[in-house]
Amino acid sequence: MEKVAFTKQFPGLTLDWKACEGKTVQAVIPLTGKPGAAVVVFSDGSFTLGPPLNPEPWELGQALVDARALLEPEHPAAYMEYDRLAKKDKDALKSARVEKILGAIHNNLEQIPELKDRLKELVKEWK
Repeated sequence: MEKVAFTKQFPGLTLDWKACEGKTVQAVIPLTGKPGAAVVVFSDGSFTLGPPLNPEPWELGQALVDARALLEPEHPAAYMEYDRLAKKDKDALKSARVEKILGAIHNNLEQIPELKDRLKELVKEWK
């Protein structure tokens, strides 16, 4: 127990990502026993542990959004392509939703005869 308590308060241990900001990385050492994880040692003698770097696609996308102000000046062409692909995904999702709605309408016209009249009324409201 004493060893665990001491380890958790070891001098230089940094467990807050914000506290790592501005520090210079001196070394990245693989953590024995946990593939992909690492000990990140900073030049001021502080250190932290990094989890295995295997982010989910949504995490990578969110990282690009969250860090855009810092990354885009270094990678403007990559952000242009990212924006193009994001718009393409958004358009495809929108199109898929339209097709799903139209399919549901088509599949239910026979079972729900009043659906056709309700749709006509709805279209008239939009005009």
